[in-house]
Amino acid sequence: MAAAGERRRRLLWVAVVAHVVASGAGFVEDLDESFKENRKDDIWLVDFYAPWCGHCKKLEPVWNEVGVEMRNMGSPVKVGKMDATSFSSIASEFGVRGYPTIKLLKGDLAYNYRGPRTKDDIVEFANRVAGPLIRPLPSQHMFEHVQKRHRVLFVYVGGESPLKEKYIEVASELIVYTYFFSASEDVLPEYVTLPELPAVLVFKDGTYFVYDEYEDGDLSSWINRERFQGYLTVDGFTLYELGDTGKLVAIAVIDDKNSSVEHTRLKSIIQEVARDYRDHFHRDFQFGHMDGNDYINSLLMDDLTIPTIVVLNTSNQQYFLPDRHIENTEDMVQFINNILDGTAEAQGGDGLLQRVKRIIYDAKSTVVSVFKSSPLLGCFLFGLPLGVISIMCYGICTADTDGGIDEHEAAKKENGDQELTDEGSEEEQEEKNGKYTELSDGELKQKDIMEKKKD
Repeated sequence: MAAAGERRRRLLWVAVVAHVVASGAGFVEDLDESFKENRKDDIWLVDFYAPWCGHCKKLEPVWNEVGVEMRNMGSPVKVGKMDATSFSSIASEFGVRGYPTIKLLKGDLAYNYRGPRTKDDIVEFANRVAGPLIRPLPSQHMFEHVQKRHRVLFVYVGGESPLKEKYIEVASELIVYTYFFSASEDVLPEYVTLPELPAVLVFKDGTYFVYDEYEDGDLSSWINRERFQGYLTVDGFTLYELGDTGKLVAIAVIDDKNSSVEHTRLKSIIQEVARDYRDHFHRDFQFGHMDGNDYINSLLMDDLTIPTIVVLNTSNQQYFLPDRHIENTEDMVQFINNILDGTAEAQGGDGLLQRVKRIIYDAKSTVVSVFKSSPLLGCFLFGLPLGVISIMCYGICTADTDGGIDEHEAAKKENGDQELTDEGSEEEQEEKNGKYTELSDGELKQKDIMEKKKD
């Protein structure tokens, strides 16, 4: 009886899950060639996929959840998906180079999504890009509300100006990463002091920074550098994004599950430097920690033992390791200053030798990973070609040896025949010479007789 009840509950649960999945799929439209002509009437969030792509199949249930969420929110954004292999010309027109590719299409503009493939992150991206480029903050209450929701907040303060035009231009480019707001000076918190108006500010890490054209350079570059918090949990995707900032990345490589003193101490040191030395280093350095050393080892092509500290230059693939044990914040600050003044030794880089090393390392890693995951497959993939090559080499070597012997014997036989032929020719020649001599003597005798008769 209990077993029957448990079975009914399982069947009910399967039915509920199937209904949810089906409902989600119902909010995602399958797009075809007509999409190219009709898309400009609406804002579209589109997943360009390939039926055979494993990552695309993994994204499918998440994408259905995105469709449900956007519909429930009453968002004007329509969610769709397109088989890029069946409609390759349309996919190519939108610049699709890999699968899956997520794009938000708004009028003539197409925005690429490069964030984590989770429902919340994708929905956040869609709502941000689909809305206005610059969102006004009319009151202090609204400012406080927005500041609680966003860890990094860019705000333009002032009236019409060339700086505002530049701000709008940058927002149209970087809206895929962060929000952009505008406010009047009286809306800002009381602790904010501005040297002049207009101004662009970034609020993060419990404080704010004012853009200075002379010290910070181009506005777009400054916003791209400052769109991250001062301290981050770093992974492969974050490092890829940080590559556009031009900053060095100081990372404590630790094991998050390890609560030993050494692991927590290095993480605390990095956090303290990021917080207490923000004014000194925030223009040049990004701080954070990474869980585990697998990714960092593959990146550096080195075996770093954890816990440790490494500073990465993502622009040229160089990295710096401390030449002594980092005991406290002062040691870390000294290490950073050594990097800035050029006395710290840089390793790695993107030179020719490093590229060759990367090719060898990647090939080795691929072979090892294949054999670890499936030894039989590894033996087949790498053993079969090696066996074929070995057989070919053996056949070539064997063919050359036999051919050499046959050639030698043939030459020897030819020389012997030639000697025999030459000997026969000499005997015949002597015989002919003898005959010639005999005939010559007879002719002489005949000639003498004829002369005597004449006399």
